[in-house]
Amino acid sequence: MLNGSLGIPPASPISDEPVNYPFVIIEDEVFPLSENLLRPYGGENLSYEKEVFNYRLSRARRYIECCFGILANKWRIFHRPLNVNINIAQDIIKVCCLLHNFVRVRDGRRYDETMTIGTMDNVNADTRS
Repeated sequence: MLNGSLGIPPASPISDEPVNYPFVIIEDEVFPLSENLLRPYGGENLSYEKEVFNYRLSRARRYIECCFGILANKWRIFHRPLNVNINIAQDIIKVCCLLHNFVRVRDGRRYDETMTIGTMDNVNADTRS
């Protein structure tokens, strides 16, 4: 990624504003910061703004992981590493996304194919009467 081999598109506007925003990959603190990599702020005693940023980034990452989990649940090919070149891997991912969307339009949404991030059973909260 650091040498530009991923082919990430250049920054572009996301609305009618004249501001260009870079395409990014969301990662964790292990990776170094770069123009196309977002990671949470590290350390303790972070400012409110940094805590909010970390929370929102975490939510985005969980959403992405949930989407991949839904794809992997439906298409078993994602249960193991794709041992193909990068162009074939990209095609496999695109085709699975297209097939997933086609099946959802054709058959409708089913709750057994979705995943939840959490339930009330795993929330540690004190109850007050």
